[in-house]
Amino acid sequence: MSSNKTWFVYLIECVDGSLYTGITVDLESRFKAHCEGRGARYMRLHPPLRMLAAEAHPDRSAALKAEYRIKQLAAAEKWIYARRMIVDPLASMS
Repeated sequence: MSSNKTWFVYLIECVDGSLYTGITVDLESRFKAHCEGRGARYMRLHPPLRMLAAEAHPDRSAALKAEYRIKQLAAAEKWIYARRMIVDPLASMS
C-alpha cells in the first residue's frame, strides 16, 4: 500500500509555555482539533497557543522517526530546532 501524502512533524506552543510535538498529514485540521480539545490528552491539559513550526517528511515512518528524535530534546533544544523548521506554517495556508 503506497501513499503520496506528505507527513508533517509539528511543534505547538501551549499557553503555559510548553511545547507539544506531533505528526499529521493536515496541519490546519490537526491544529483545529487540538484547539477544540480533540486528540492528544496533553493538549486538553495544556491548551494550544499557536502552531510554532512544522517540517515535511516523505512518509509516516520518516515523520515518526523525526518526532521521536525531537521529543528526546530538552525544551531549550526544541526551541532552537523550531527556528530551523517552517515558522508559522498555518499563516502560509491562509
